[in-house]
Amino acid sequence: PLVTSFTGKYGSIQYYVKAVLERPAVPDQSVQTELQVISHIDISSPALLTPVLRSQEKMVGCWFFTSGPVSLSAKIERKGYCNGEAIPIYAEIENCSSRLIVPKAAIFQTQTYLASGKTKTFRQMVANVRGNHIASGSTDTWNGKTLKIPPVSPSILDCCIIRVEYSLAVYIHIPGAKKLMIEMPLVIGTIPCIGFSSRNSSITSQFSMDMSWLALTMPEHPEAPPNYADVVSEEEFSRHVPAYPPPIDCEEQLCCPVFAYIQEFRFQPPPLYSEIDPHPTDVEEVQPVSFML
Repeated sequence: PLVTSFTGKYGSIQYYVKAVLERPAVPDQSVQTELQVISHIDISSPALLTPVLRSQEKMVGCWFFTSGPVSLSAKIERKGYCNGEAIPIYAEIENCSSRLIVPKAAIFQTQTYLASGKTKTFRQMVANVRGNHIASGSTDTWNGKTLKIPPVSPSILDCCIIRVEYSLAVYIHIPGAKKLMIEMPLVIGTIPCIGFSSRNSSITSQFSMDMSWLALTMPEHPEAPPNYADVVSEEEFSRHVPAYPPPIDCEEQLCCPVFAYIQEFRFQPPPLYSEIDPHPTDVEEVQPVSFML
């Protein structure tokens, strides 16, 4: 397959279509137009759906003047994303040093050019996010801090002259010392994953979509079930009503809880609702039917 079109710092990948008109005894005439080629990368592949986890620790200070370690652990849910998606970052930062540190995260694009046995690399930051300051002896946790991917070129991994790679770096700025950095590989694709694209949408839209069938089955004005008095005759009612209990002595009533003398409910529950009449009439009404031939 053709490699994705790309224009970088020290090189480019471009495609043209050229048409030539040849005529005898007249110079040839030609015209050309540029084409944009995209080599699709499917994020649904198992290799790009695996989570990435990194951890690192750094001792702040030098020789005998160390102030304590700074530890960092970071994780992303998957390796592949598309333009416009937000990457949730999960991180744990522990500051056991005596300095005030600042956690940050950024997306880096690395362009690698290969020609005549030589390699040239260009690296640039395309997006970044910053966390809160962490004082000495404190910890901080990122529970899905988002970093949105800007419109960038897809990853180019199968070209022999130009490679375009991405990485997500979670690092800690330490005053007076080298920063502590964790770098996780990223692949910017073109075909989003269906299972994860719905995660960015709201839960309300998913619920309304799942319950849309309910509005099609229920009528606009549902019919109410019959009253209990319409299906239970007076004879059945009197047959299940117990006799009034004998009066209770006041002294015994004071010694016992009041709720012990609440009469038990003995009425039969109403029958299941049905559209079939349980007491049909003997005479059936016959409606005339006419036919036209």
